[in-house]
Amino acid sequence: MTTIRLIAVFLLLPSILVLRAAQPSSARPNFIIFYSDDLGWGETGAQGNREIPTPHTDSIAKNGIRFTSGYVAATYCSPSRAGLLTGRYPTRFGHEFNSTANAIGLRSDQTTLATRLKAHGYATAAIGKWHLGNQPENRPTKRGFDEFFGTLNNTPFFHPTNFIDSRINDDVRPVTDPNFYTTDAFAERAVDWIERNKTKPWFLYLPFNAQHAPLQAPKKYLDRFPNITDEKRKLFAAMMAAMDDAIGRVMGKVRALGQEENTIVFYIGDNGGPTASTTSQNGPLRGFKMTTYEGGPRVPFFAQWKGKWPAGKTYDFPVLNLDVLPTIIAAAGAKPEPSWQLDGVDLTPYVTGANTARPHQTLYWRFSPQWAIRHGDMKLVVSSGGSGKPELYDIATDIGETKDLAVAQPAKVKELQVLWDKWNAEQAPASAPNAPGGKAKKNEKKKNKQ
Repeated sequence: MTTIRLIAVFLLLPSILVLRAAQPSSARPNFIIFYSDDLGWGETGAQGNREIPTPHTDSIAKNGIRFTSGYVAATYCSPSRAGLLTGRYPTRFGHEFNSTANAIGLRSDQTTLATRLKAHGYATAAIGKWHLGNQPENRPTKRGFDEFFGTLNNTPFFHPTNFIDSRINDDVRPVTDPNFYTTDAFAERAVDWIERNKTKPWFLYLPFNAQHAPLQAPKKYLDRFPNITDEKRKLFAAMMAAMDDAIGRVMGKVRALGQEENTIVFYIGDNGGPTASTTSQNGPLRGFKMTTYEGGPRVPFFAQWKGKWPAGKTYDFPVLNLDVLPTIIAAAGAKPEPSWQLDGVDLTPYVTGANTARPHQTLYWRFSPQWAIRHGDMKLVVSSGGSGKPELYDIATDIGETKDLAVAQPAKVKELQVLWDKWNAEQAPASAPNAPGGKAKKNEKKKNKQ
């Protein structure tokens, strides 16, 4: 080999070593979780809504899987997020009510998905509505996220008051920019963050405050719906259009970088829709947000991993938002430890057909004094607006929970009651303001409307 060729090899060697060192990281998938607020099971085109076009949201189902029996582990905002980011039933650590987030926050002994991914070299960002603690020690940058841009809990879409941009500092400030609209701003920041972290494996958590009240939208989105005459429904539609555009912008950036085939995307509602206050539709489901009928915990639930998971698939077995963490951890090449005590499972073998069993034989909910258990296709439930006694439904044949089978099948009622009682005994007491680990106040549900 000539001297010139040897020099050329040595000059190239650092670049070759860097490239090889980067390959394992670049081969690991990126992750996006879009989390919609108070959406309602019957909204989005993929769920049957023909009134409000949502092509970008629907594309996640088209390019991946639509889980027809997708559930969250809690029936409203903060506990749903606590379950998502820990992979555990939030009742296991007392996170049963929204006031837990406002006064106590996500308990310090609970580890988030962001923290677990950071340990494996991932860049992490939370952009949107946090709602897992206002306290400085519970803000996203203290719970595993490199960057946070959003609100600590629910605020108006224009001029949000409890806003943080961690690139500036972790101080709460009001937004005075008259052109600022949360949904648009979240999309802009997400696109910017992905660009800045495109050479690393990354995790983006984007919990929108859409479709939560107050209903607010810019004129440019309202103008898309001249035929909707009901003012409340028109605002809701405009907000959905903004959220769909935001998803389109983020996914467009991922495609432009050539990273879509290497990115797992989840789109999930945080709980059922509060129809009376926002017009959010729960389709054929009985109940609403803050109830344990299907309309409370059953939500739109889509996911895609192009080239790895099937496209355009409908999956009917029940899945849970608690499954997101173990699915992502496994895809990142890590392995959940038994000490994590997860309640979710890795969905990959189920959606690919490698495992044809149910991911979960039994699902549980507790929102005192309401509760429910789904065992197979049978559901035992005590919910607001019901009889006050355990009601039994066959969800496979009666999705709207219209025919109570409790009297006709007392043995099944007893079987499910025993299962739920055993699970309930394993849960922590609900934390209440000023009394961590103590019993929640009886009027908790009435006091918390976020």
